[in-house]
Amino acid sequence: MKQASAAAPPPTPATPAASAPPPAATPDDAAAGRLAKGRIGTFDLVFFVVAAAAPLTVLAGVAPFAIGIGGPGTPLGYLLSGALLVLFAAGFTAMSRYVRNAGAFYAYVARGLGRTLGVATAYLATLSYNLVAPGVAAGFGYFASTTLSDLTGAELPWWPLSLLCVLGTGVLGWLRVTLSAKVLGVALVLEVLVLVIMDIGVLADRGTAAFDLTSFDPSVLTSSGGMAGMFVLVIGAFTGFEATAIYAEEARDPARTVPRATFVAIGFLALFYAVGVWILMGGFGTQESVSTARSSDGPQLTFRVAERFVGPWLADSMHVLIVVSAFAATLAFHNAAARYLYALGREGLLPRRLGRVSARQGSPAAAVVVQSAFGLVIIGGGALIGADPYGEIFLWTNSTGVLGIMIMQALAALAVCFFFRRDRQGMSLWRVGVAPLIASVGLAVLSVLAVLHFDLLTGRTGAVNAALLVPLPVVLVAGVVVALHIRRTDPERYGRLTEVDVERD
Repeated sequence: MKQASAAAPPPTPATPAASAPPPAATPDDAAAGRLAKGRIGTFDLVFFVVAAAAPLTVLAGVAPFAIGIGGPGTPLGYLLSGALLVLFAAGFTAMSRYVRNAGAFYAYVARGLGRTLGVATAYLATLSYNLVAPGVAAGFGYFASTTLSDLTGAELPWWPLSLLCVLGTGVLGWLRVTLSAKVLGVALVLEVLVLVIMDIGVLADRGTAAFDLTSFDPSVLTSSGGMAGMFVLVIGAFTGFEATAIYAEEARDPARTVPRATFVAIGFLALFYAVGVWILMGGFGTQESVSTARSSDGPQLTFRVAERFVGPWLADSMHVLIVVSAFAATLAFHNAAARYLYALGREGLLPRRLGRVSARQGSPAAAVVVQSAFGLVIIGGGALIGADPYGEIFLWTNSTGVLGIMIMQALAALAVCFFFRRDRQGMSLWRVGVAPLIASVGLAVLSVLAVLHFDLLTGRTGAVNAALLVPLPVVLVAGVVVALHIRRTDPERYGRLTEVDVERD
């Protein structure tokens, strides 16, 4: 059967309804398996996306590592990564006008590259997001345990704290999505505040000496042997920005809300990361900062800068807020993972019970329960075998998950080109053709680099890395097999896959 989704021209986008208060979930919506519409605004979406990126965790926990392998050009690496994702967002947001789906990536791929590849992407998305969420919860337990020990002397194992994190995010995921947005908003403001205070402290002391313009000289990228590994770490810092489309079914005026939130989030993250890392390196001077980042004291670089240029109270505040940052990121990824489970349940690609919606809350209730249970199994299993919460559970699950998301981004960008290839619907060739093609190639190259330099992400080699990489092609093949089986045994159902996701208001 020919995959008509790739051949048919895009439908005309719906005209947004007049502004109105967010509607309540109705029993009819729940019975039909629909999420509550009109509850999420632009800044709610921005909070989901930026909180998932966890800026404090990136600048305090990941940026020193990136500086160590990328050298002086690391700030430029963040800017270039942001520019690549802006190109991706140009086409991504154009397609979001026509496909509004809680399983964003797989619906985009299905509509642009065909349903078979779309189903394969669906399984890859489900694996990736469901791995990232409990991994970040393990990171929460690690940060919470060490922070309690440093500040109070109390010794508490990481795993009970991680279990509380999973349960807490599960409760918030069950409740109205706007509550999660408020929690994430508060966490994000606190994270950004302490980092801005650190930047001000460095600039007040160092002045213009903190600005080393050589960091933005393209030649410094080619002079560093760790450029490839640095870009893998840097691009991972933006993971989660695509969640704007995941919430399109629940957004107010999604034709405007999703594009605005996507560009605001990517622009903010690119500038905040680049400037933050630049000033961080300017605290001790570029060369000394790179040397420190490559030493055993590297993980403490951000905290040392905060303590030296502002005071011990800021370093202590950062230790506390990195726990808040990890919780916020867990909540954001839990919500995204649950919506993928919901979307696949609604399609019948996973048990249909996952497509059930809470009549009162308008949330994907069954998917929330399953995602939380999966997180409890990962955390409980890790505790039983004595796994390191950060060096193993966090790094390993997130390395696999982030790589899977990068592969999906490359496929989604390519899908945009095919979706609009016959009818651009009045949009420019640059937006729906050239920009997404460049993004697809760039993301594909970065995905290959991630595989080749996977040891930089996991800290392991050999059999461990092979075991972490194998699930990605396995689920892709499984998705293809399932799709071909549906096409052979139930052509009518195959032809309806993703059709529910086209806006018909």
